Amino acid sequence: MYGVVTRNEEELSWGEFDRSFYEVKDVTGRASEPVAGAVNMISCFGDTAAADARPELVPVSADGERATREQPYFDWTYICPNRDEYRAGILEMVEDAAAASGDVRLDDVGFPRGEYCHCEICEERFAASEYDDRTTWRASVITEFVAEAADRVPGDTYLTLHPDPYPGHLYERSGIDLAAIESHVDEFVVPLYDTAYGTTYWIETIAKGFESLLDTPFSVELYAVDVDIDDLLRAAEVADAYGESVLFGYDASNARAALRRLTAESNDGVSHGE
Repeated sequence: MYGVVTRNEEELSWGEFDRSFYEVKDVTGRASEPVAGAVNMISCFGDTAAADARPELVPVSADGERATREQPYFDWTYICPNRDEYRAGILEMVEDAAAASGDVRLDDVGFPRGEYCHCEICEERFAASEYDDRTTWRASVITEFVAEAADRVPGDTYLTLHPDPYPGHLYERSGIDLAAIESHVDEFVVPLYDTAYGTTYWIETIAKGFESLLDTPFSVELYAVDVDIDDLLRAAEVADAYGESVLFGYDASNARAALRRLTAESNDGVSHGE
């Protein structure tokens, strides 16, 4: 199966795609109304606009370093998962999205990196918790959020995973305990983004890693913006060997052209003339 991830509602009905994901809220904080007939997708703890408006929401390390897009290793600014008011707002978005279509994809779930968060609220809650180990406590925070979100979704719950299948990395870096959350998730999505896809061995390596790691089905999401169609098709063919489906992100026209070429190449042609 092939699907599209888009911010443009009119692209959701294009016939080349077997499934459609509609980005209701992205990491900039831009939000739109959820739609019927697609999996509505919500960036949960990536929100640059909210962080700009309320800097106290941003996670901080023990050294006081803030998880903002100004850091060389972050492309957007994060929100601490322990901020109850913000978290309640995200769960309300999940309810609205689920009411529109039944299925919801949770994106950008987790702590930014292993050294976060040491804000005042996190310090207080960890100290008052039953846990001695901070990593275990962080994982309990994320598991609780995923469970609360999934309880609001009558259909399928999708969850995006950072593309790192190395054993323990998702747990240690993001607070994602796969063994604990798999029962709340119907399908994972692993974005394997490149702007060229000149080589594909790394796609096969990472996808194989997730196939070995997960019991729950997963799909691979590829970046389709300004990517050569032949290179995009080659990447899709590699990803298709492992994922439940291959999703194309943020350029439906390019993805459609690639799938049309794939269909044309798979059909037997008839020659006419001399």
